[in-house]
Parts: sequence; C-alpha cells; structure tokens
Amino acid sequence: MEKASHLSVILDLSPTQWHLSAQSSNQYPLSIHSFLSQLLAFLNAHIASKHENTLAVFGAFPGKSVMLYSSTDPVADDVPPADANSYSSFKVVDFTIVRSIMNEFDALGNLDEEPPCALVGALTKALCCKSISAHFHSPNAVEDPAVLPDPRILILSVSPDLSTSYIPIMNSIFSAQKLKVTIDVCKVYGPDAVFLQQAAHLTGGSYIFLERRDALLQYLTMSFLSPPALRQVLAVPKQDKIDFRAACFCHKNIVDVGFVCSVCLSSNHILFYVVKLWFTYMCTVFCQPVPVCSTCR
Repeated sequence: MEKASHLSVILDLSPTQWHLSAQSSNQYPLSIHSFLSQLLAFLNAHIASKHENTLAVFGAFPGKSVMLYSSTDPVADDVPPADANSYSSFKVVDFTIVRSIMNEFDALGNLDEEPPCALVGALTKALCCKSISAHFHSPNAVEDPAVLPDPRILILSVSPDLSTSYIPIMNSIFSAQKLKVTIDVCKVYGPDAVFLQQAAHLTGGSYIFLERRDALLQYLTMSFLSPPALRQVLAVPKQDKIDFRAACFCHKNIVDVGFVCSVCLSSNHILFYVVKLWFTYMCTVFCQPVPVCSTCR
C-alpha cells in the first residue's frame, strides 16, 4: 500500500434491469436501494485504505453517461454538515452519489422505450479521468512516473451485451492497455457479458459473476478492494473460461464462427493474440461468406 490507488467505478443504472433484479421471483433479489447501500460501504473502504487514494464514480443511464462524484472536485455547498457519528469524507461521498443518481432518475421521466445504457460513454470518461487524476496528483508525472496513482476501473453491470457497441468497447480496451489501466467487472444481474469478459481478461482484471447477490459487499471487498499492486501476492479470483466471440459487422450479431476477407483480412489494425493464436479483435467479421469485401472490394 505504499502507492496511492485511483479507482473509477462505472454503475449500470438501467431502470428496467434494476426493476427485474428486485423481483421477488428471483432466488436472490437485489433492489437498487440495497445495492447502493453496499456499494457506498465499499467506496468508503477504498477511501479509508489510504489517505492519498482517489475516487471517481460514473453513472451509465439510458442514452447518456454522467460523472456522479470525483474526489478531485471541490465539495458542494449544500452537503449537510457531518454529525458526531459520521466521518465527513464518507458523508460527502454518500450524499453526492445518491443525490446525483436521484436527480438523473427524475430527469429521465417516463420513457416510452428505454434506450440502451451509455456504458461505453462512461468507460471512455473514466479513461479520461484517469489521465486528469494522474496529472492532478503529480505535476512532475513525466519525470517521476512511479509516484502516479495505481489506476483501475470497476464496472458494475446489470444490462446484457449490446452488439452495436463491440467496436467502441474494443477501442476502449486498447486505450486501457496503453494507459496500463486495469478493468474489473462485477456482473450483478443478467447473463454473462461477452465483451466485458474480454475487457477484464485483456487488461489483467477480474470478471466476477455474482452467484449470491445478497453477498454483494463481500464480493466487492474480497475481490475488488485490493489495488493491482497488491494482487501479485493475493489470490484474487478470475474467470475460469472466457468467451472470445466477436460481433459481426453486417448484422451486429455475436457469432461463434465468423468470416473475414482472405486478401485484406477486412482490417487495417489487427491484434494478434500470441498465446491462443487468434486475431478476431478489430477485424471486420461477417456472419456469412460475402462475394465482395466491403473494405477492399
């Protein structure tokens, strides 16, 4: 813990998915109120781990992404004063995040058709926030990169995969690799997210699918509280198998078998994964053979 840690948390705040998650017909129902209560305890634990730790929280709402809280921003004037039984820093985090979420939910109103959550927008904002936080933390970052905070991103997902977001997510993954940002994923509700599995694997993070959603805080504390520097000596759980399927560019379907052009490989930027010897990332994948390549004709 000699090095500070910067944590960016991305919350998937789809009203429809959280309504389904809270249904009593589920084996382990989890409402958004219980989710926020356990999440805030985890965020407070991160702040308490080291005084220099920084925190940023982003919300992925239907059709837009919003920064809910940043420890580098000045404290708002309307935050209630801390009482004798609360720590002021914890109260600022709790009040700011909950108020921001409630304001965004009120602004949504009644939607006839809920648009997809802007998870990619929140992810790109989190990557930009990492750079801002690093330079804010150390003006001499170029001369002494060792003093930069250890950056990581935690995504709490409840929505299924959106095949149209395949390319933006992969671009975000490549950016995270260059910035040396670890992406962790906690799948709180819904089926496994194929693209988020790949994001965690390619950046050295952990992907956890909650089997007991009533133990969310225990999952968060045991799996995601430790910074990347400490994970070399801890047995942090990782996924047993990874779904490497891609989305086709013609119909935006996730395919098991894809086709690429034999002349240009349908791409100008191809990433070779040396260990498993495959190159599906960033290739223009078709779900069926096409007579003429749309890239090189």
